[in-house]
Amino acid sequence: RGPTSDARVDYPDFAALVADDVVAHDADFGVLVCGTGIGMAIAANKVHGIRAANIVREDFAVLSREHNDANVITLSGRFVSFEENSRILDAFLATPFGEGRHAGRVAKMMALEG
Repeated sequence: RGPTSDARVDYPDFAALVADDVVAHDADFGVLVCGTGIGMAIAANKVHGIRAANIVREDFAVLSREHNDANVITLSGRFVSFEENSRILDAFLATPFGEGRHAGRVAKMMALEG
């Protein structure tokens, strides 16, 4: 899902579409890109069941999956190169959740949703 032109769009609309797909299990993970990725992460995290992480480094992508079981990654299209974003995304998708001691912490985070 994404814009069909280069016209201005409101990123929360796309964050909601992708987050809804993840929550409905129509997708295992969501990938969102905007100028910084920050607004996308904030918007996606408003959807119950989403753990979106704004990632600008490959090692952070690994840790977001291992420790936080992130199910949405948001990327910066303005400040991170396409090549680096590709490496970041590959690392995110290749990394499983570490479970163990992290599972309880993720459960506590999700309980904050009420």
